[in-house]
Amino acid sequence: MSDTPNAPETAQLMEQILYEVKRMVVGQDRFLERVMVALLAQGHLLVEGVPGLAKTLTVKSLADVVRGRFKRIQFTPDLVPADLVGTRIYNQKTGDFSTSLGPVFANLLLADEINRAPAKVQSALLEVMQERQVTIAGETHKVPRPFLVMATQNPIETEGTYPLPEAQVDRFMMKVIVDYPTDDEEYVIVERVTGPAITLNPVATTEQLAALQAQCREVYVDPSLVQYAVKLVSATRTPDKHGLKDMGRLITFGASPRATIGLVEGARALAMLRGRSYALPEDMVDLVPDVLRHRVVLSYEGLSEGLTSDALIARIMKHIPAPARPLEADSKRA
Repeated sequence: MSDTPNAPETAQLMEQILYEVKRMVVGQDRFLERVMVALLAQGHLLVEGVPGLAKTLTVKSLADVVRGRFKRIQFTPDLVPADLVGTRIYNQKTGDFSTSLGPVFANLLLADEINRAPAKVQSALLEVMQERQVTIAGETHKVPRPFLVMATQNPIETEGTYPLPEAQVDRFMMKVIVDYPTDDEEYVIVERVTGPAITLNPVATTEQLAALQAQCREVYVDPSLVQYAVKLVSATRTPDKHGLKDMGRLITFGASPRATIGLVEGARALAMLRGRSYALPEDMVDLVPDVLRHRVVLSYEGLSEGLTSDALIARIMKHIPAPARPLEADSKRA
């Protein structure tokens, strides 16, 4: 495979991966695109949607296509951190301790209904999501590369759930809302599920996927786009400085620098998915709601007015325009 980000082999490989996954998953194009963005940008995904929308199927299908290890953890109130990361086991015959590694040692990890476990269990993922490693009894173990955590939440039932710690939420690059399929898509879903079984063909390896991640870091991002990301994130913290004086009372906490990094890395990955070696303003604009919605914490006043973080983000984006395309700006000046 060529080292250049826009090599024909790269575009062809990503097209084959998406084609194979789409043979199994009907619709959900935007969700699948976000999963690929998170995978290329080495981020993690928080997904909110009702049961039965192919969230698990999408990740499992992707793992099969790239020959990766897939693990699913069903979060429940009785779960303990050792059930995730692993523990030390005493062998009575030899008198020695051995390490039993947990299900986090996979390429694609699905944390199903993550908010059904207490904070101490959720926090067990903090180290592995940031450092890609787990420490058990003072010994560090690296997880396989590439590594993606996709956590799901059910928006319907809130009884018996625990809010995610802010440190945990901030480690997710994006929060994606998955909606119901259209009538036409649901018709195809029923036909496909009730018809002959579909066998996916592996078209890539985890080594090739790691090479794609390295190539993604080479996609060019114009300094004006980075400045745009900084302004958007700064406006969530100090709206007054950006001419949004009435918004300060509606927001308790804004986004962290991880949001700015997520916007830039996400724009790179989306540009690469779209067959370019450079990011355009629309690449970043498309990702802004997904990157910011779980990081903007509304005040009681904002909640009492029935506002959502998405509504405030849309107001910020309307006030802070995206930079012009470089070529278009040059032609206008000419």
